[in-house]
Amino acid sequence: MEFRHLGRSGLVISELVYGNWITHGGQVEEDAAVACVNAALDAGITTFDTADVYAQGAAEEVLGRALKGQRRDGIEIFTKVYWPMGPGKNDRGLSAKHIRESIDNSLRRLQTDRVELYQAHRWDVETPLEETMQAFADVVRSGKAQYIGVSEWTAEQIRAAADLAKELKIQFVSSQPQYSALWRVIEAEVVPASEELGIGQIVWSPLAGGILSGKYKPGQGAPAGSRGADPKFGRFVENWLKDDVLERVQQLGPIGEELGLSIAQLSLAWVLQNSNVSAAIIGATRPEQVEENVKAVGVKLPAEVYAKVNELLAPVAVTDPKETTAPNPRA
Repeated sequence: MEFRHLGRSGLVISELVYGNWITHGGQVEEDAAVACVNAALDAGITTFDTADVYAQGAAEEVLGRALKGQRRDGIEIFTKVYWPMGPGKNDRGLSAKHIRESIDNSLRRLQTDRVELYQAHRWDVETPLEETMQAFADVVRSGKAQYIGVSEWTAEQIRAAADLAKELKIQFVSSQPQYSALWRVIEAEVVPASEELGIGQIVWSPLAGGILSGKYKPGQGAPAGSRGADPKFGRFVENWLKDDVLERVQQLGPIGEELGLSIAQLSLAWVLQNSNVSAAIIGATRPEQVEENVKAVGVKLPAEVYAKVNELLAPVAVTDPKETTAPNPRA
């Protein structure tokens, strides 16, 4: 494993972060989830990302049990707040009330006294940013989180939060957007703003929901057991399940083979070439997936290979910065 600083902070994290968005508490049984966490630890991954809303708290609980017994100072745990966690009007969003209650609930589920990073899972159009940032400052000063970050915020929103974080003297260090060789919407605005502000990207879906693993073939249905075949989660990849996209992804195979890389490893290495990317989040349903993904760590793609991947995927890649997640109502 190799490690990078999270933005310009002093916090060092593993280049690959183990995330449990869909898997823990949902797609896989707990023994399989624990096996994947152990495989991540064995591979040198020290950083783990979750959120309260994943499986309505169950993902945090599974991760807490899986990490129990690990030396706490040797791992970094990230979680998030925003989405509904109950039926009440205040069981959601980024109000001071919800943030202060949510951090305590997350810590209880994770069986820890603090998280290294606490993130706003989306922008809240109904709560003043000043209130949100003050609540985050209170969380940091209480010792319940060490740093703060955001997920799927626009460059403008990130700049506004950074200004307030500076006033409040707390460390706003990260952005967690979707990013892959097929989804490049952060490059035009979010990345330049983040570089200027010292904020690092912790990117999710670096394999475009598994599309960049190469397992989806043009003219064929989604493989059994894959996300594309899942009635609940298939919607996250359905826009990529088109022959023109899948044909180009298959053409990545020979490019990777020249470097001894699978399509997935090549795609992960491509993401990690971006100097503003502090880490890429990987998920897994089997330990072998973790072991394979880790082989992308430390790979430096030659400039001509990086350019070849860009040229091949350009006709199907999404690059419009307007596709960055828009403000969400607290629905």
